[in-house]
Amino acid sequence: MTTTRRTMLGLLGASAASGAALAAAAAPASAATAGAAGATARHGARGGADGGIPEELRPGGEFDRFVREQAEAGEFSGSVLLTYHGRPVLARSYGMADQARGIENGPGTRFALASVTKLFTAVAIAQLAEAGEIDYARTVGTYLDGFPEEVAGKVTVHHLLTHTSGLGDLFQIPGFEQTAAGWTTLQQAMDGATDLIRGTGTDFTPGAGWQYSNSGYHVLGAIVQEVSGRSYFDYIREHVFRAAGMTDSDFFTAEQWRTDPSLAHPYALQPSGEREDVVDRKNFVGSPSGDAFATSGDMARFADALLGERLAGPAFTEITLGGKLPNVGSMQGPGQPAPAAASNGAAPAAAGPARAMFQCYGPMRVLLNGQWGIGHSGGSQGESTDVQMYPAGGWVSVVLSNIDYPQGTFPPVVEKARVLITGTGE
Repeated sequence: MTTTRRTMLGLLGASAASGAALAAAAAPASAATAGAAGATARHGARGGADGGIPEELRPGGEFDRFVREQAEAGEFSGSVLLTYHGRPVLARSYGMADQARGIENGPGTRFALASVTKLFTAVAIAQLAEAGEIDYARTVGTYLDGFPEEVAGKVTVHHLLTHTSGLGDLFQIPGFEQTAAGWTTLQQAMDGATDLIRGTGTDFTPGAGWQYSNSGYHVLGAIVQEVSGRSYFDYIREHVFRAAGMTDSDFFTAEQWRTDPSLAHPYALQPSGEREDVVDRKNFVGSPSGDAFATSGDMARFADALLGERLAGPAFTEITLGGKLPNVGSMQGPGQPAPAAASNGAAPAAAGPARAMFQCYGPMRVLLNGQWGIGHSGGSQGESTDVQMYPAGGWVSVVLSNIDYPQGTFPPVVEKARVLITGTGE
């Protein structure tokens, strides 16, 4: 699920990833470097690096010390990974994946990604569009049956990708929790959620505003499933995870989340200020809008594969990562409240003054100190995730946490990484 946030742990133990684990976290340097260079040329961003790695981003530097301090203060639990032109620079894991069983977070821990999962769905759409199977301008009714005319005949794939469809939040549909409690398989959840969305309409005329939409991305996953002729999950496993070399990424049921020792349990912040394991409350997981599971190394591989045009060709990579709507916060749909970007999983507040911000087909694109940051964040109870790519500077930052934070906020380490990578704090 991908709608809120809360969490923390006690006993925080630090474990730096070994050299071997660091090497495993990166894609082959030649491909990743070529991809970053190609992306720099296409996106036109001014480089933020001078060919060397700043001291503050190296092991033992300012960022490393900050992450450790946050963990020791009980403000971070999870894994952090920084890569530079495809090579790992810093990898750290802190805290407990499962307090009850005494399992620590480490490089091999798989975290629930929350809304970062939407990046995979967007890539799948790009792949099928490149193959001529999907048209961004076609409506939902072109591909799926059973939706009301206001959705089937007016909401396009473009609207779904850019959160301008007018569809709302799947998890807020009346009766969702009760219905979801009866789903025991991934496919039951996929099809059952699609049926629930079929019974809803739009909050505003498609294209007339912006409203972050879990329902919209679930519908995109249903389109992937219908067009490809296979389950959404199998499609992503083969065409995204396997294609990117993400060997530790997958979708899991709620029961697997409770029992698999490699999956970090979510620890949610309670009104008392304590954090509680809420894995037993996670009845609905693994959807096109949220909660695939991955390691930090796999997310760095995904970023390298995406920028390196190994998931889609140059044109459709550019289509996916190119800005579509400027300053989306000012485009909120008629009658809708102002967005809290950090609470809906779209993106945390930009580090320092952003010169420009765009909604892309999946990620957000923010101009900071002359270079573009492209990425997505996610949050739910006991989940806080962030993946950012800086094509011009060659950096990728991955922060995966199994604790959450007060509504509307993200791990301070996310902001710290953005400040140091882009130089916005200088």
